[in-house]
Amino acid sequence: MGYWPAPTILILAVALSAGALNPDALYAAAAADKPAGIDAISAYEGTWDVNIEHLDTAHSKASREHTSLRNDCWKSGGYFACNQYVDGESKVLLVFVYNQGKNEYTSYQIPPGGGEPGSGKLLIDGNVWTFPWQTKEGETTTYFHVVNVFTGPDRIEFRQEFSPDNVHWTVMAKGTETRTRPK
Repeated sequence: MGYWPAPTILILAVALSAGALNPDALYAAAAADKPAGIDAISAYEGTWDVNIEHLDTAHSKASREHTSLRNDCWKSGGYFACNQYVDGESKVLLVFVYNQGKNEYTSYQIPPGGGEPGSGKLLIDGNVWTFPWQTKEGETTTYFHVVNVFTGPDRIEFRQEFSPDNVHWTVMAKGTETRTRPK
């Protein structure tokens, strides 16, 4: 889940292609048998080693980052929540709900200390999980998304991108998450 698109925090996870004998493609096929609906979110549970390369773009500055991410998660009824810790510090409570009729997920980001909560969508297509959002300044809309590709049950490759037209994308950051402790 990595750094996510919250109002003041970016917490996420990301993407590759498939081939006939490609391990990623084999994992994607196996992922089809994984839990569906709200139970799918359990894929994010556990502690992850996160490496991020930020690129120099109109919306990001070049840098590298290495963090430990722990998602302390639980399910209650139709909700799946994760208290997300970055380097041991609680950064955001993520609450997911699933609308089966629309086959879509909504996420709510609740920052510590009473900050303004946010919300967004999660689109799941096999092993590719995308968190889209947009901002508007005056008449200009900029589209963003974080794309997470589960290349195995304990590995995510991710990228964060922006677009002026929701078609042509520029990579702002990319990286990997490797689960170091199980769910």
